[in-house]
Amino acid sequence: MYDSEDQQQVVEEFPKKANRVREIREHKLMTQSQLARKARIALRTIHSVEKGLNCRMDTKRKILLALGLRFEDKDLVFPPRKPLDFILPQ
Repeated sequence: MYDSEDQQQVVEEFPKKANRVREIREHKLMTQSQLARKARIALRTIHSVEKGLNCRMDTKRKILLALGLRFEDKDLVFPPRKPLDFILPQ
């Protein structure tokens, strides 16, 4: 298992943002409405995802494709959550 110093380092290395959807969307000069239409999902879903709320894998796939990315790049846009080892008390 990890000692507290290792644990702190891993926690600090996790991205500060839950995902990079907004950053990529803005870089491509797309509005939230345009992304929602292109992904064929609700605008409120885009709002929720950009706020960092969880979404289904199918929603992630639709967003990635609408942004012109491959599904294989999902971890670059939607970084994995913290491992359970750091969430659960020992």
